Amino acid sequence: MIRILIVDNHPIVRIGLELFLSSKPDLKVVGKLSSGIEIFEFVRRHEVDVIISEIDLPELNGITALRAIKKENKSVNVLMFSHQPEEIYAISTLKAGASGYLNKTANVETIETAVRKIHSGEVWLSEKMDKHFRYEDTRKSRSRMFKKLSTREVEVLKLLSIGRKNKEIAEELDINEKTVSTYKARLFKKLNVNNLVDLIHQAKHHNLTS
Repeated sequence: MIRILIVDNHPIVRIGLELFLSSKPDLKVVGKLSSGIEIFEFVRRHEVDVIISEIDLPELNGITALRAIKKENKSVNVLMFSHQPEEIYAISTLKAGASGYLNKTANVETIETAVRKIHSGEVWLSEKMDKHFRYEDTRKSRSRMFKKLSTREVEVLKLLSIGRKNKEIAEELDINEKTVSTYKARLFKKLNVNNLVDLIHQAKHHNLTS
């Protein structure tokens, strides 16, 4: 039996996934949560094999939650399930400890396959991303510049792109404002821009904020 926890802020997604996954005799949805902050207490109290989690969660975003969960419980396999661009976020979530990344455009059969694969200890990526990783020359990839970014830099960039101030970013990521400024300086350098407007333009140009 594979015990699954679903974390998404949209009720229709939680209910839909539960209905489909629970129809399989060896899959059991043991919980449904709407925010990242709820995950920690749930995992401490219940046995969970696989977590299916959105990135954009209230209170605590999915990548930050993922990093903290993997520190506490390395045996839990996490499948990030999001509408965010796979070309950018698949890499960041894998670096943070996820076992796979699946875009919300995937059909239900693919979701089931991904759950089974990561439960068996494998990594799940779409066929497109799998080929992308194997491709020797990545210079033509539009996401190449973002591969230079750390997971935390991607988080800061995303929050800046939606209008968050340094103080708000510091609170959400549980870091101090000076550290946020350091990450911004790194982003300017790595993305070859000189101001926040150009930085956000780069993020939007590469669909980071879609």
